[in-house]
Amino acid sequence: MADLSDDVRELLGARNMAHVATLMSDGSPHVSPVWIAVEGDRLAIFSAQENLKISNLRRDGRVAVSVCDEHNPYWAVVIRGRVVQELEGDEAIAIMDRMSNRYVGSDFPVRSAIVSLIEPERVRVQNLPFEHPSTTGG
Repeated sequence: MADLSDDVRELLGARNMAHVATLMSDGSPHVSPVWIAVEGDRLAIFSAQENLKISNLRRDGRVAVSVCDEHNPYWAVVIRGRVVQELEGDEAIAIMDRMSNRYVGSDFPVRSAIVSLIEPERVRVQNLPFEHPSTTGG
């Protein structure tokens, strides 16, 4: 298992969107934007219902996750790992609500969740010395 450094935990603990790549049955990639959290030494993502992402993870738990800082997209982390545990019920809803409160300030409106806990195997941090130009103005 790869360690999550303090700067990686900071990036994952902010309100940054993550993109999770799973594998389809034919081996092709499927990418989903998700909220993300750190639970102990594992990453947590959730779905409010069973969907393609969950089906892919149940068949093959290997994932790649990328997260960029919302204010500085040149600060990013890419993590490869695998799902080692799936949670449902009250424990999953508690994790889902913690994420929802961090991202939008309230509990998630759907009261069911499937949480996938990911054990990181490889972590790569990128922090490039660029300044992101403003997208406002002419």
